[in-house]
Amino acid sequence: MIWTAFLLCALFSRTRTSPTPPPSALTSSPCLISSSGLFADCLGQQLDSVPWHQLPTTLETIDLSYNKLTAIHAEDFSQFPNLRVLLLTFNNISHIDDNAFLHNPILENLNIFNNSLHEIPAKALQPLSNLKILFMSNNLYKSAKLAESFANFAKLQVLSLGGHLVMGLKKGDFEPLRNISLQTFAIRCSSNLSYYERGSLEVIQTKQMGFDMAIDTQPNALLDMLGDLANKSFTDVKFRNLFEFTYYTGVEDIFQGLVNVTAHRLIFYRGKFNENLLRMLQTPIKRLRLQYIDFARSPSFSDSGAESSITDLKLDRLDLWYISNPDILRFDWRFTWLNGIRQLSIQHVYLNFAPCDAWLEMRDVEILDVSNNRLRDEYIYNRRCVYKGTLPNLRTFNLTNNELTSLRDLSSLTRYFNRMVVMDVSNNKLGSAAYSSGCIWHQNITRFIAHHNEFVSEALLCLPTTVEYLDLSYCNLDQLEMTFFEKATNLKELLLSGNKIKYIPPSWKSPSLQSLELDGNSFGVITIDSFQEMPLLSSLKGGNNPYHCTCELHAFVENTMSKEKVNLTDWPWNYHCYHPQPLLNTLISKYFPGRVACDIRLVILICVATTAVVIIILMVICYIFDLPWYTKATYQIIRAKYRAYQESTTEGVVLFTYHAFISYSHSDAEWVKEQLLPALEGSKDPYRLCIHERDFMPGKWIIDNIIENIENSRKVIFVLSRNFVNSEWCNYELYFAQQRAMGKSFTDVILVVKEPINPGSLPNKYCKLRKMLSTKTYLEWPQQVNQQAFFWAQLRSVLGRPSPVRSRSFSLRSLSLRSRLRSEENRPLESNGGLIASEYKMHPQTSYEKNAIYSPEKWLSCCFFSLLHNSMYLASHI
Repeated sequence: MIWTAFLLCALFSRTRTSPTPPPSALTSSPCLISSSGLFADCLGQQLDSVPWHQLPTTLETIDLSYNKLTAIHAEDFSQFPNLRVLLLTFNNISHIDDNAFLHNPILENLNIFNNSLHEIPAKALQPLSNLKILFMSNNLYKSAKLAESFANFAKLQVLSLGGHLVMGLKKGDFEPLRNISLQTFAIRCSSNLSYYERGSLEVIQTKQMGFDMAIDTQPNALLDMLGDLANKSFTDVKFRNLFEFTYYTGVEDIFQGLVNVTAHRLIFYRGKFNENLLRMLQTPIKRLRLQYIDFARSPSFSDSGAESSITDLKLDRLDLWYISNPDILRFDWRFTWLNGIRQLSIQHVYLNFAPCDAWLEMRDVEILDVSNNRLRDEYIYNRRCVYKGTLPNLRTFNLTNNELTSLRDLSSLTRYFNRMVVMDVSNNKLGSAAYSSGCIWHQNITRFIAHHNEFVSEALLCLPTTVEYLDLSYCNLDQLEMTFFEKATNLKELLLSGNKIKYIPPSWKSPSLQSLELDGNSFGVITIDSFQEMPLLSSLKGGNNPYHCTCELHAFVENTMSKEKVNLTDWPWNYHCYHPQPLLNTLISKYFPGRVACDIRLVILICVATTAVVIIILMVICYIFDLPWYTKATYQIIRAKYRAYQESTTEGVVLFTYHAFISYSHSDAEWVKEQLLPALEGSKDPYRLCIHERDFMPGKWIIDNIIENIENSRKVIFVLSRNFVNSEWCNYELYFAQQRAMGKSFTDVILVVKEPINPGSLPNKYCKLRKMLSTKTYLEWPQQVNQQAFFWAQLRSVLGRPSPVRSRSFSLRSLSLRSRLRSEENRPLESNGGLIASEYKMHPQTSYEKNAIYSPEKWLSCCFFSLLHNSMYLASHI
């Protein structure tokens, strides 16, 4: 706003000293040139001349403020034909050449505020027909008279002139401005105005009028000034330091001229005032601002009761800002002067109490602003006051930038403000758990602003649940209280920026929420489910959070962008990856994880397919290597072990009852009975042998008999023949012997080859037997009779000397059963562990085959089943 800029920069600075200039932005050039070549910042570089030879000719704006320039020469700006803005404030310029701006015809904004010019540079300004803004106050000229050339500035909108050496104004000083309609006009005169000629300001046409002059010695000059403004309309009329040194104590009402002036707002900035200031109550002024004034009651003021009360002050707005003496609130003890004000703003007055009567008198106040006053809870909420029926028309209550701590006290204060819909308590100390319980709010509050406080999550339960707009930005919230949002069903806009929220719960329900701001928090994960319970959400601001770039986040972004239901207002530049480390500071818009990593359906499909393939491969392998047979055998071992364990608790386990267990096929039974048994059991030192037809315990399971007798024998003799290989039960006996050998040593196994067998022709399930035949010394039964004695000697040597064995007991009644235990060869095992078909035969001779050659397939097959045997044995023992 032009008037605001004028207030801050041009009109009201009383000092002429420049602040300490900032350090240079460049090392090689005194000015900072924009990349476009349109702006040059030379502010505060201690320059004593314009560095025009170091600046590009394309410049449109040059800032040479706060330097040490003393003169402006013709060549300084001649090479800048496109110059539109020239700032020369706070220098020491005392001279400007007449043709200094001859080559700058499109210059629109010239600021030579606060320099040392001894006269208005009319000739230098004459070429500037496009001038719109001209600040040239705070200089050393003694007269404010404008040259006729100013009549050519038809585009002029803002003009400030004068200085502390201008002792007064004469009629005709501003005649060239008669036909120019200004937006802002400001005049500065001496701190001790000596004269003012009526009609000096009559020709001025402006919307904003500013006076910077002191009339301590000429108070009646105000009557003439206001007379020149009669019947004119202004948006603002501002007086600065109207009474700079003394209070006005005259009898005459010097503000009576305001009756004929239509001004939307009247501002008194600085100066000394007393109760006589309010003699203007009959004026049509709608807004009054008292700013930085020194207020005190006159020594002659006496409180004479109702006659001294002011009851007719009708204002749309009253601003009391930076009052050095809060007595302005006490000049009428009955506060009746407040009962006609609609908007009351009291700022930087630092009140330490709010009288009970004041609340009662503010019956017409609709907007009450008491921000920036260091108010504490006990200052604003007096428990001795009755607030019921007060402020019946209040709609907006502003308490920002104070020292309030209790939400409970605020709810008690405003409980009876029946029409209040907006409350602003930002920049306080609210939100602690100790003072945020038991709150009872009026049900009309729809807008609650509480940013820059210190909220804990429990304090959310102390907020009004009728709000539609809630601002809790920068409140150090670390988590959200979902109970509040479930109750705040009307909430449409929620601001939570700049907090420390670490987690966005997926159960966050807010059915009416339309706009949500979550930027600058501490959460790293949001998913598609995070805002599913907010069906009306259309605007989301969630940047500047430490996001974990995961599939869930990618899915949320993809879903949001594709549906276009929710607008990410700060996308994409404020969304970066924080985790994992390789993606640090990567834009989330450039994060594209693999489809397999994120699509759970695809992962399941791949897993199922892979598992199916593996199962099929395993089934094929099992079929090729006859794994079901080994599984079945292992199951039988485990069952037998379990039954043996149960029986051992009562019967015990008999070990080494036999010197050897004889495993043979039924077809070889004749050789076993006629050759093997007589040779070993009929010798001088007989061996105790176990054969199934004679020594199996009647009544036991066949599998149990096989396992028990193999384990109770020191050695196991296998009578190998083609019939043995084809016998199912011999296969079991061989397998169980192998499992027994794993726990001991393969030296317990004795192989007797009754007839030649090719190891390569054995089935896969005889992998261990093939290996033993290829690498282990075995006995071969000789067909020549003269070699058979040597065979028996070798066998006895392998068996060793007969050691003492435990006695055995069995019933002869079992013989008939045992004779049926091994039936015809190649008969399969019954489901109930049924009969065995096996017979045995034998012949002697040693044979060695240590260099057998196997194909790779047979070798792998052998290794596989060797590993499988070991695993099953360990499993059976565990």
